[in-house]
Amino acid sequence: MNGYRFMDLALAEAARAAAAGEVPVGAVVVGPGARVLAAAGNRTETDRDPTAHAEMLAIRAAALANGGQRLADCDLYVTLEPCAMCAGAISLARIRRLYYGADDPKGGAVVHGPRFFQQPTCHHRPEVYAGIGETAAAKLLRDFFQARR
Repeated sequence: MNGYRFMDLALAEAARAAAAGEVPVGAVVVGPGARVLAAAGNRTETDRDPTAHAEMLAIRAAALANGGQRLADCDLYVTLEPCAMCAGAISLARIRRLYYGADDPKGGAVVHGPRFFQQPTCHHRPEVYAGIGETAAAKLLRDFFQARR
């Protein structure tokens, strides 16, 4: 299964989140042997939890499935550039590679804002690949917010 297939899974999670009235962001954690350990979409409204971002939920579930907090041999696919909170979790989990779709100039923390992984206090920096599935991810977000205006 190639990387675009994993991003397709993250996009499907984002679409499910949108259908539930959540901001359409989806994430998938892939472990050794290209095994999907966890997948999630945003649930901040559903769970009434400001930390229930797709990345946080997927990382938590993957850590449980993997039997430990370190996910050093895992990759994360997410439809939107992670925020500072999620970037911190990615670093603490020791995610090997981060693949994300759309840039988030307002709330992103990887190539925008604080550029979390470039800070001297960041202990682990994943390899970062941006723009995977960007068009589809941006369209989901654009359509979601247009429908609410």
